[in-house]
Amino acid sequence: MAEGFYETTKALSEYLLFHYGKPEEVLPWDFGPRDALNYPTRCVSECVASDRLSPNARALDLGCAVGRSTFELARHCTKAIGIDLSEGFIAAAGQLQQDGQVPYSFVVEGEIVQSTVAEVPGGVDRARVSFEQGDATFLRDGLGKFDVVLIANLIDRLPCPTKCLQQLPDFVAAGGQLIIASPCTWLEDYTPKTEWLGGYYRDSQGKQTIETLRDILSPAFTLDGEWNLPFLIREHARKYQWSIAQATRWLRQ
Repeated sequence: MAEGFYETTKALSEYLLFHYGKPEEVLPWDFGPRDALNYPTRCVSECVASDRLSPNARALDLGCAVGRSTFELARHCTKAIGIDLSEGFIAAAGQLQQDGQVPYSFVVEGEIVQSTVAEVPGGVDRARVSFEQGDATFLRDGLGKFDVVLIANLIDRLPCPTKCLQQLPDFVAAGGQLIIASPCTWLEDYTPKTEWLGGYYRDSQGKQTIETLRDILSPAFTLDGEWNLPFLIREHARKYQWSIAQATRWLRQ
């Protein structure tokens, strides 16, 4: 399995840039897919129905990486908890929560790097946010229930995504929102093929992720919205990953 990538300096640099990079840092060209920038922010602003949240709403960001979406959730919720398996990601997110910023560098070309600072966006109460290392497949006791649970770019990186999804009814409050966003990049490096939610044939019919999500979630959740969210991860100044996440919002019955 390739989980070790998320503990590397390369991954930390790329994800700090992905979450907190200024547009001109991520895409220093006068052309390119600018609608794919600020993805962790858009997962919240475009998919969470903030007008439905109570004044004391709680949020959980599963697979939070370095935490940008967690901070964005804190704009609408009095408590936002970010959980990720990566020790390095959680350490960086925790430093952002404590200090409001983290210095880092990102690759321009080869060994050439550019220094910058990741900063928590303005208008966010950092006291509302906390981070902890944990396994999204085995959530700890005592977390309580949440009015919003966000799972972005995670399910296709879990060894058993079904287990993660099956526990969610215990953590989403009645009427609460579950947001799942994924590019559905199923790879045996991360997930055994027998555990894929989509991207395979069954009885000569192609099975896609959204179908399996309905099968797993429908007993407890109702599909409430669906979006296509482009995102852009920079590797260096001339190489990018451009992807389109399938985002869905589910309401807890």
